[in-house]
Amino acid sequence: MSAAGQGLTQEQAAVFETFVVPGYLTLFGEPLLEQLVPARDARVLHLDCRTGYPDRALLVRLPNAHVFGVDASEHAIGLARTKASTVSRDNADVVFDYRVATSYPLAFPDGAFSHTIALHPSPGDRGGLLRELARLTAPRGQSLLALPMRGSFAPVFDLLRECALKFDLTVLEAAVDAIERARPTDDMLAHELTSAGFRRVTVEVHQRSLRYPSGRAWFEDPIVRLLLRPALASLLPADLGVDPVAHLRDAIDKYWSDGSFELPVQVGVASCRRNS
Repeated sequence: MSAAGQGLTQEQAAVFETFVVPGYLTLFGEPLLEQLVPARDARVLHLDCRTGYPDRALLVRLPNAHVFGVDASEHAIGLARTKASTVSRDNADVVFDYRVATSYPLAFPDGAFSHTIALHPSPGDRGGLLRELARLTAPRGQSLLALPMRGSFAPVFDLLRECALKFDLTVLEAAVDAIERARPTDDMLAHELTSAGFRRVTVEVHQRSLRYPSGRAWFEDPIVRLLLRPALASLLPADLGVDPVAHLRDAIDKYWSDGSFELPVQVGVASCRRNS
C-alpha cells in the first residue's frame, strides 16, 4: 500500500485531485480503461485508489457496478467518498465503497471481484501486489495494472548517479541501479503476472512524457511533490551524509535553468485473466 500517500493532508489530497490526476494519472488511466472488459453488475476492486480516479469512468463499460476502493490515506479516501456521493445520488444502482487499508491481505474473501485494478501502484513489493490481485480476482475475472516501465524518468536517475559519483557514494549508485532494474520490461511483467496465477496476459507499452518550461518547474510541480518525489525518497538509502534529492534539485536548476525539461514516461498497461 502507499506509504507516501498515507501522509497526505486534506489540502494535499485536494491538490492531488486537481493537478496530479489530470496532469499525470490520466496517462495511465486512459489506456487502462480501453482494456476493460465490459460487464453488467460487476464487482470491482481498485487497489491504491487515492482520490478515486478513474472509478467513475469505469461505469461506461461496467454499468450498475459495485466499486470498492482501498488506500492508505484517510484524506484521499474522504475525497473519493465525496466524489462518489454525487454519482450515487443520480444512479441508485451504482455503489461506491471506499475504505482505508494499510497492508495486505485486505479484508475481502478470495475471488470476490470480477475486476481488479491497480493504477500507478506504490513502489516496493510488486510481487505482493500481484499476489493480492490474483487472490481477489474471481475465476475467469479480469485484472488490470498500469505502471511506469523500465526507461521511465531516465534523466532523474542519471542525475542521481552524478550525485553518487561526486560524493563517492557507491551505496547510492547501487540503489539507483536497483530501482531502474526493478522497473519491469513488458516480458518481465508478463512473466510476473503468469507466476502470480494469471493467464491470457497482454502487456502494452505507450511512450509518453512530462514537459515543463524549466527543470525547477518540474521539480516544484504537484506531480513531483506529492507522488514521484515521495516514492523516490522511499527507495533511496538513508543516512548518506548527502541529500540526493537536494542534489537532484540543484542539478536540474543548473542544467535546465532556462531551457525546457522533458521527462520520458513508459506507460505499461497489463490485462490478464485469473486462472479458473
